[in-house]
Amino acid sequence: MDTDVFRDEEKGGVDMEFKNKQAIYLQIADYVCDHILSGKWQAGEKMISIRELSILLEVNPNTVLRTYDYLQQQDVIFTKRGIGYFVSETAPDRILGMRRQRFFEQDLPEFAKKMQLLGIRFDEIRESIT
Repeated sequence: MDTDVFRDEEKGGVDMEFKNKQAIYLQIADYVCDHILSGKWQAGEKMISIRELSILLEVNPNTVLRTYDYLQQQDVIFTKRGIGYFVSETAPDRILGMRRQRFFEQDLPEFAKKMQLLGIRFDEIRESIT
């Protein structure tokens, strides 16, 4: 994410700065995926409930439900009827694949366009990051 969107969760909340360029449910999906990739939520572990996450993020529960539906379709999480949502065993690999695809389809073309408009060459980029 572009900005630091997390406040100390131990103090009872998360300060999420939603961006206009992306749907809120997708931003919440990034939040969930960040927690999985960082190891805060492990494969096979029960997820925070829709209601709890909606309260934590101060969003409508239907928005979190849409996030969970999306992540379930991506095989990042799964549901056990009557119990709740769980992190899938393949979640980290699925997330990395999704993010790589997004990078190549959205971020890289936008970056290349900005480079072209600003007259920046690839060798300048290489020099600046080494």
